[in-house]
Amino acid sequence: MKGIDINQIHPTAIISEKSKIGRRVTIGANVIIYDNVELEDDIVIGPNSIMGEPTATFYKDKDYSNPKLRIGAESLIRSGAIIYAGSTIGKCFKCGHRVTIREKTKIGHHTRIGTLSDIQGDCYIGNYVRIHSNVHVGQKSSIGNFVWIFPYVVLTNDPHPPSNILEGVMIEEFAVIAVKAVILSGIRIGKDAIVGAMSLVRSDVPSEAVVGGNPAKQITTIRNIKSKYIESPYPWREHFERGMPWEGIGYNEWIKKQYDN
Repeated sequence: MKGIDINQIHPTAIISEKSKIGRRVTIGANVIIYDNVELEDDIVIGPNSIMGEPTATFYKDKDYSNPKLRIGAESLIRSGAIIYAGSTIGKCFKCGHRVTIREKTKIGHHTRIGTLSDIQGDCYIGNYVRIHSNVHVGQKSSIGNFVWIFPYVVLTNDPHPPSNILEGVMIEEFAVIAVKAVILSGIRIGKDAIVGAMSLVRSDVPSEAVVGGNPAKQITTIRNIKSKYIESPYPWREHFERGMPWEGIGYNEWIKKQYDN
């Protein structure tokens, strides 16, 4: 197929001699691979993507050397993505079109980031995280394992804009942030908490709390949520398993095996 062929490097791709390309890597048309990029095996990079985009230092430091960008095996980078130098991304990562990931970001394995999302750098994102489309993640953000962030969410980082203060949002594992929520700088969202759609969160959210509104206030806990579709909807991991490490065996059996090992 014109533009991309599996296990092939398109002749229009520009690849630095200082990069390392693994086995069975697919690189589409007009892709640029800069210095010190390491691509592990079985990665697919869609057309018009840039891997190892130089940091801002490049434009003012004549002795600039591109920091290493490493992307784990079996990852899928869709067309138009820009991933800056100086980040580390785990295996089986997937991103949508025109995603931007800035420098000094660490992303775990099996994480997905949706189309047009913007990861502003110096962030930590854990394993099996699901970040949907059009999400803005400010610098210094920390997102734990198995977190869900739905479209148009904004994680801020400046308590007195504009200033030179950076206080990132911290989201603990299994939390869910619904559509168009805005989380103010320095806020901590507890494990298994749910932030309702279009909420403005300006104070910490306890574990298992359900908050909503502007400003967001606690409505209930996840244990009290009722659903006409699911008998016990939360904690969500006890009934949802698509794409999760416990798929096919259930969360309780999976976690038991983790402890047995």
